[in-house]
Amino acid sequence: MAETLNVVTLVGSLRRASFNAAIARALPGLAPAGMRITPLGSVGEFPLYDADVQAAGFPAPVTAMAEAMRAADGVIIVAPEYNYSIPGVLKNAIDWLSRVPNQPFAGKPVAIQSASMGMLGGARMQYHLRQALVFLDAHFLNKPEVTVPQAQTRISAEGEITDAATRELVQSQLKAFADFAARHRA
Repeated sequence: MAETLNVVTLVGSLRRASFNAAIARALPGLAPAGMRITPLGSVGEFPLYDADVQAAGFPAPVTAMAEAMRAADGVIIVAPEYNYSIPGVLKNAIDWLSRVPNQPFAGKPVAIQSASMGMLGGARMQYHLRQALVFLDAHFLNKPEVTVPQAQTRISAEGEITDAATRELVQSQLKAFADFAARHRA
């Protein structure tokens, strides 16, 4: 029997009723056999990046997230698009994580998912996120892409993915990511 793939999710939203957090919560139930998906801590626990704070020592939430990412076989980032780009809290987390020793994105398989109330489903955020993480040597799953436009019509107020096509798209990406992460396993 194949070894279980351990994948972690990084959510780039702090909003309690976040569509993106709802998708991240649904991932374990949509994952293929042999893939375990667990959430990382909240990026909201990170202080604003400050080199003076770094000089005094990395904050515990930063080191804990970095350790969990290093131990994982892959990372799924689920985030909204803010002002055509990456949410500030996610960018702040990336700035912190990029500076820890043994930088955790290096060589790590990464899949991206996004949802928004607009028509593009966060596609511009995904483009900018790829730009930021390519410098950190993340290895991206390119297809299938998961963008969920008009998320309010596909995810219930209770946080359930109610749209069958959206569930199928997410499952398709998770299957492809399982294969991709298994090929890149250290």
